[in-house]
Amino acid sequence: MAEKPLRLLACGDVEGKFDVLFNRVRTIQKKSGNFDLLLCVGNFFGSTPDAEWEEYKTGIKKAPIQTYVLGANNQETVKYFQDVDGCELAENITYLGRKGVFTGSSGLQIVYLSGTESLNEPVPGYSFSPKDVISLRTTLWSTSQFKGVDILLTSPWPKYVGNFGNSSGEVDTKKCGSDLISSLATGLKPRYHFAALEKTYYERLPYRNHIILQENAQHATRFIALANVGNPEKKKYLYAFSIVPMKLMDVAELVKQPPDVTENPYRKFVKQASIGKQIPAPEEDSACQFFFDLNEKQGRKRSSTGRDSKSSPHPKQPRKLPQPPGPCWFCLASPEVEKHLVVSIGTHCYLALAKGGLSDDHVLILPIGHYQSVVELSAEVVEEVEQYKATLRRFFKSQGKRCILFERNYKSHHLQLQVIPVPLSRCATDDIKDAFITQAQEQQIELLEIPEHSDIKQIAQPGAAYFYVELDTGEKLFHRIKKNFPLQFGREVLASEAILNIPDKSDWRQCQISKEEEETLARHFRKDFEPFDFTLDD
Repeated sequence: MAEKPLRLLACGDVEGKFDVLFNRVRTIQKKSGNFDLLLCVGNFFGSTPDAEWEEYKTGIKKAPIQTYVLGANNQETVKYFQDVDGCELAENITYLGRKGVFTGSSGLQIVYLSGTESLNEPVPGYSFSPKDVISLRTTLWSTSQFKGVDILLTSPWPKYVGNFGNSSGEVDTKKCGSDLISSLATGLKPRYHFAALEKTYYERLPYRNHIILQENAQHATRFIALANVGNPEKKKYLYAFSIVPMKLMDVAELVKQPPDVTENPYRKFVKQASIGKQIPAPEEDSACQFFFDLNEKQGRKRSSTGRDSKSSPHPKQPRKLPQPPGPCWFCLASPEVEKHLVVSIGTHCYLALAKGGLSDDHVLILPIGHYQSVVELSAEVVEEVEQYKATLRRFFKSQGKRCILFERNYKSHHLQLQVIPVPLSRCATDDIKDAFITQAQEQQIELLEIPEHSDIKQIAQPGAAYFYVELDTGEKLFHRIKKNFPLQFGREVLASEAILNIPDKSDWRQCQISKEEEETLARHFRKDFEPFDFTLDD
């Protein structure tokens, strides 16, 4: 049975003409039936007085359709977008946020990037930088079997979009537009890409995302630039289309090429202009940092690349790791790290006993470089985190235990993925899940179950505060932190009578032991974990 397509509207620069836009939408819906979403790119607010906006903000007037908008493109309108992670501006009008991925209940995936390009530091509040583009690409590329996204929303045009295509009119796409957007579009392969700001309408011929005879066929991309609302020349500012989320489509149908498809306009220009200059590859560090190998039998050093320093006469230099803004207790190269707690070191991550743990084998998975949360991890780090997770599950299963993981990205500066083993005899996974949900309800915390096969990066944006739990079945529970959150919530639930029944250990500060005792526990854990430790494989 064919999936029912979503009916969407896309709009160019509104510039404060809210009544004109929404009256037009009402007319269209009256004539053609209701649409599911309205997506606005470009300048949503203008330089006009705020009287019209106040009527929507206060509820006197209401948008006739769920509307999602991008953020500011100039200093004048930054004031309207208070939360960089996105927020409701008025009833039915939502600011998506500075950058991120929005996945609807239907599975439709929308990637958005607010603002205009900036190569200067610090980046203004109305701009995006090369780091933002890299972060978005990494977020999507880290998901398994990434094929592309349904929709990409940006305000600026991508540079070179007119190459090999139909005329873009008065806009010279070799001079106008953003190199970074071209790079982003190349990497994300959106089926639809909407932009604005140039006060004109341009629907480019669809272009292919693969090289003929060299790569398997992939879906085509349609780029549409929209004019400003209510423009006197009556250029098109509203675009209606239907779309079935790509994840629900048959592959053969998805990759079917339109008869007027052209070559990719960015391929060689992105390599020359954007990747090479504005989005530099990670630098290589000339001085390789070494950490003592925890395999005492070998008695030699192990480099931060995860390779034995004697294995090659020309060892590959590691990529430069993300650095903290100040002292960090968890960056492995930091003098603040209590290295006696470290029990395993990989290429990108390491394992350490938790200080004041809930049990003697309560451990943390931590990135070697400075990352604040799982959401911000690069693809290669995510891969090793998953490897540690799988290894710990096997290890604890051999001891008759299941492991529960949780992360609190709130009032913390370095990712700490807590891994707590629970004896199988204590309770079932469903009991643990119920305990988290029940205690969350008691504390008025909205703990949502993440859909199966969904990734947390699809739900949380880099920089957003959140708490999430991962059960041994792979089920995940998620809470987006908006204001306050109990710092010990995860420990309190696991320490409760329903699970470990050690309520006096809910606060780690009450569980601290001497350094000598910590060293003994670490030594015993290393010995037990050694047969499972993939970092010790030859």
